[in-house]
Amino acid sequence: MSEECCGPNEPRKPGTVRRIELSRPLSTGDACCAAEPSSKTAAPSAVHDAGDACCGPDLATTPTEADEEPEVRPPWWRDFALLPSALSGLFLLAGYTFEWTGLHIPALVLQWAALLAGAYTFVPGAIRRLIRGRLGVGLLMTIAAIGAVLLGHVGEAATLAFLFSLAEALEDRAMDRAKEGLRALLSLIPDTVRVSRLTSDVTIPAADVRELDILVIGAGDRIATDGVVVEGRSSLDTSAITGESIPVEVGPGDPVAAGSVNGAATLRIEATADGRDNSLTQIVALVEQAHARKGNRARLADRIAKPLVPVVLIAAAVVALFGLLVGDPWTWIERALVVLVAASPCALAIAVPVTVISAIGAASKFGVVIKSGEAFEQLGTIRAVALDKTGTLTRNEPTVVDVQPAPGITRDDLLAWAAAVEATSTHPLAAAIIAAAPVASPATEVVEEAGHGITGTVDGRAIRVGNVRWLHPAGQQLNAEAIAAQGMTVVVVEADGQIAGLIGVRDELRPESAETVRMLQSQGIETIMLTGDNTRTAHAIAAEAGVTDVRAEQLPADKAAAIEALVTQQPTAMVGDGINDAPALATATVGIAMGVKGSAAAIESADVAFIGHDLRLIPGALAHARRGRRIMTANIGLALAIIVALFPLALFGILGLAGVVLVHEIAEVVVILNGVRAARRPAALRQLATVPARQPEPAHA
Repeated sequence: MSEECCGPNEPRKPGTVRRIELSRPLSTGDACCAAEPSSKTAAPSAVHDAGDACCGPDLATTPTEADEEPEVRPPWWRDFALLPSALSGLFLLAGYTFEWTGLHIPALVLQWAALLAGAYTFVPGAIRRLIRGRLGVGLLMTIAAIGAVLLGHVGEAATLAFLFSLAEALEDRAMDRAKEGLRALLSLIPDTVRVSRLTSDVTIPAADVRELDILVIGAGDRIATDGVVVEGRSSLDTSAITGESIPVEVGPGDPVAAGSVNGAATLRIEATADGRDNSLTQIVALVEQAHARKGNRARLADRIAKPLVPVVLIAAAVVALFGLLVGDPWTWIERALVVLVAASPCALAIAVPVTVISAIGAASKFGVVIKSGEAFEQLGTIRAVALDKTGTLTRNEPTVVDVQPAPGITRDDLLAWAAAVEATSTHPLAAAIIAAAPVASPATEVVEEAGHGITGTVDGRAIRVGNVRWLHPAGQQLNAEAIAAQGMTVVVVEADGQIAGLIGVRDELRPESAETVRMLQSQGIETIMLTGDNTRTAHAIAAEAGVTDVRAEQLPADKAAAIEALVTQQPTAMVGDGINDAPALATATVGIAMGVKGSAAAIESADVAFIGHDLRLIPGALAHARRGRRIMTANIGLALAIIVALFPLALFGILGLAGVVLVHEIAEVVVILNGVRAARRPAALRQLATVPARQPEPAHA
């Protein structure tokens, strides 16, 4: 779970993504220590070390195992990992049956068999951890079982071993189930792929694909890695990747994601990522590592569980010492053992990890990658969402709608000058201007000023292209206001120090933007628009989307300052996709990057990334996180309540060892089952998978 319990994880530079090898199975290890892979489901010889308060198995994966295909979790009745617990239960039941019929010797033998089978799953690990100086719940249970045997209570010791081993096995299985979605994501990559060579097409393993390879994707084939279409037109089924049920039309120049399924036509795709290191494997890496950094509730569980183990040991020793002082040592030693079990933080240690892993794994299946447990918890607190305009609320496909050259300047010249200096810019408006312009001479001495515009020299003329804050339109002020009032962004072009004209560019609203805002508002979440566009354009788009709080003409630093102010008032999420959004994404309580067309800087700065681009994922993800927080809180409360209630009952002899063990382990199973509920998809996201976004009514011509 954390360094306090598990020791430090393998260091990793902030922001790096671990490379996933396709031939390597994902770890299905403990609840919290991602750096300690295990093979619990492989064979009964994989001893459960999960008896620790926080750490599960620490069995290292051998090189041979690392080359094998990922194990598929078998049905519970064929799961070898449950075999020791099952044998322990059968022996225990038979032993008690013989005892009730008066056959004491066979009963004792069977109880010993039950004890050994159950203890096999946690005692060896507890001893290894003790040698390394690490205490845990497994140690408490080992001491309690040994003490019960020394006092002649073999049946109670066997009951403790059986129930504790069963709870740990169920925990392991719950973790495996939560992580199966990640293994399923990797299975979306095909085993082989056709690659175009100089002589002919050849079939190679998908893992051997390299950047710039030309992949030949036939009808119905799954795409092996990220790429760009270079030939052919088809539709792609991306539902397994993004959760979107509507096929996406693609043609030359369009990016495609690994794991998508091709439609009816053949495509040739240039790979933009290696077969072993693409968007899909990176998503799996992010989700697999997500629980390495935990939220406040996870750290709270750790902070409580860590000191509880030595405190429980000290309390039990004090109870036993009291027995020696009053002259009744055996009675009070027995009570000390019961106290040892009653105050064990078993359920508390797994209260949060099961929930976090289940919820984050489920989120990845519907297109939401949550990078950490902390981000997941913070996502559930959000009361305000700030949305970037361009590329987030809008399609990020701007087009030139209006061109107004100054007297003496032709329309083509105005567009050509602007396109020449914008040719190397990555700004969305640049692409629109370039697409609308005739062939132009290349610009030289090009310098881009972030948040303002760009300068350069074209055919000897000093050209500046920028927004109205940087280049005042002077004599074209009224025209600029009229263009902005129609919801267009005004681009001012200056030639040799004189205003050469205005270009009006409009980016249409996404079809689901207005619906997303309504869904957020229905959840009691405030919406704010942050944009670098001018006030008139921003308000026109905001009115169409239903956003009333508009912050326009924001430079990147202004956006970050606005988010910082909002965060002081209430937990605030920032949703963006551009480089200029990166400071705001990093400042927000939770930064959410639109991952399909978002910049690398935005995705790197964000805590949450969307694989798809449907904005309705935002309210769905928020509902999912709030539900997960409620489950975490309930689990922690239940775990603490069990300890508080059982401690005095054990101390005053009201409950014996068998009764305390039974209540404790039933509570642990309840906590596990409750945590697994976090994997269920919320209603908002179930609806999203089947209902297409409604087209908004146009607000302007």
